[in-house]
Amino acid sequence: MAKQAVLLLAHGTPETIDQIPEYLRNVTSGRPLPPEVVAEIQHRYSLIGRSPLTEITMAQAKLVEEELAASGEQVPVYVGMRNWKPYIPDVVRKMRGDGIEEAAVICMAPQNSRTSVGLYRRAVEAEAGNLRIDFTEGWARHPLLADAFAERLRPALRKLSDEAGQPVPVLFTAHSVPTRTVQPPAAGSETGPRIWPGPASGQGADPYAEEARHTAELVAERVPEIPKWWFAFQSQGASGGPWIGPSVEETLNLIAAEGQKWVILQPIGFLCDHVEIIFDVDNLFRYHAVNIGIRLERPESLNTSLTLAKAVADLARTSLGNLQA
Repeated sequence: MAKQAVLLLAHGTPETIDQIPEYLRNVTSGRPLPPEVVAEIQHRYSLIGRSPLTEITMAQAKLVEEELAASGEQVPVYVGMRNWKPYIPDVVRKMRGDGIEEAAVICMAPQNSRTSVGLYRRAVEAEAGNLRIDFTEGWARHPLLADAFAERLRPALRKLSDEAGQPVPVLFTAHSVPTRTVQPPAAGSETGPRIWPGPASGQGADPYAEEARHTAELVAERVPEIPKWWFAFQSQGASGGPWIGPSVEETLNLIAAEGQKWVILQPIGFLCDHVEIIFDVDNLFRYHAVNIGIRLERPESLNTSLTLAKAVADLARTSLGNLQA
């Protein structure tokens, strides 16, 4: 039997502020950013200290490995980052050096646009050689994913509702992407990689926005005490051209206009703490909310959620089974 492994892919983050210019060149595939944009991102990192994305992803991988082992599957779980160390090509080479012959590859971003998925997949395939891979990059509809978010949401919702003396509404968010990246592909383009369990990502319009909203719907279904909820896209970038919305700020303004004074914001497009949560949510959005008369809180991020680990392990089992078929 072939020696199998699991490879989890994530965005990556620098360890120090001085590394941010190089990191941003990786993010933009070498395209230069205005100096003021680089300086602003360095400033944000300085305010929060550092992003824990890499260490949390490593901890998630360990939990997935333990979950697989608990069901009798002794499969190593590796982690590769697209934009920082450990880089995906380096990790794939290590896997080959370790004698791995087949790998289940899973993006730790459950809702993925065609563009981002393509970058991750090409990075793996460029170094795969004889390593056979099964790529599962879109899993926004996985029931255990929704369960994990619901588990984090309930206690935060209960606590704030008790303080407010009434049920508090919820604002779900996912990362915005440039509008051009989710437009339908040109006729005759490739169909793209497999999405769990729906249509291929390259067919018709990009599924990212729909999948993000669907995750929110699944979480809301599991927490029926939510009196009302909204969905918005957060952390629009500084690159040229429009990004998909509505933005969080626009939506908070709408919520305030309805007379709401309390709201729980849950980012259902992120699986762990990093800059877009620690700075954008805990600083920018909370400050905006205060200025328009809203108390904004958020649940704990999934981070080392055991339910999340079970979801990823389930995806890995399916993927490894596909390789053995």
